Amino acid sequence: MQNWVRDELLKRFPKLNDNDIMCAIMGERGVDIKLSNKARKSIPFSIECKNQENLKNLYKAYDQSCYNIKGKLEPVVVVKMNQRKPLIVLDAIYFLNTCLTK
Repeated sequence: MQNWVRDELLKRFPKLNDNDIMCAIMGERGVDIKLSNKARKSIPFSIECKNQENLKNLYKAYDQSCYNIKGKLEPVVVVKMNQRKPLIVLDAIYFLNTCLTK
């Protein structure tokens, strides 16, 4: 899941490279997608990735993303189940205030 997120971000931000967007090593503490200072200017999120069949711990994953915040990053969880599309989970008020502006 982390590799997919990294690759999708690199596709969308061609001025960034592999040193700007990196995946955490399995079991490593902190965010799942590591962003350089340059990358954080374009991608201001603390990204947690979950690829599992049971999403009953969705709020736990969101809490983990909140815990990993450094600076003013918005916590985000990317979730995926087998045979399903990846989804993004983020704070509803943030979405309404930021993504749905007129």
